Amino acid sequence: MQTYLPVLLPLLAGPALFLFALNYLSDGLNAISSDKLKAWLSRFARNVVSGILTGVAVTTLLDSSSSVIIMTIALVNAQALTFRQALGVVLGANIGTTFSSQLMAFDVGQWAGLPMAED
Repeated sequence: MQTYLPVLLPLLAGPALFLFALNYLSDGLNAISSDKLKAWLSRFARNVVSGILTGVAVTTLLDSSSSVIIMTIALVNAQALTFRQALGVVLGANIGTTFSSQLMAFDVGQWAGLPMAED
């Protein structure tokens, strides 16, 4: 058992630390959440389509779907978003990751108006 300890401890400590931080974030969001914040969030995620568009936009701006998904989970836990609203945001975050990756890989020189000189 002693040989497995260096592998087992980080394997268990990682998820425990993640869940602790998520709980701490949810408590903080719950403390600052008001009716105005809930109304603002529900405006951007009132249905699945607007949630998807919000998730795509925020993920493209932040370039991190993980942070968007973690914030969405924390907002659901703080009861600022419903589970149905969060589904659209998470789906949009995944689509936004694909969109931002394709945007970075887009070859602008191929579509330039002026011909580019080749070496």
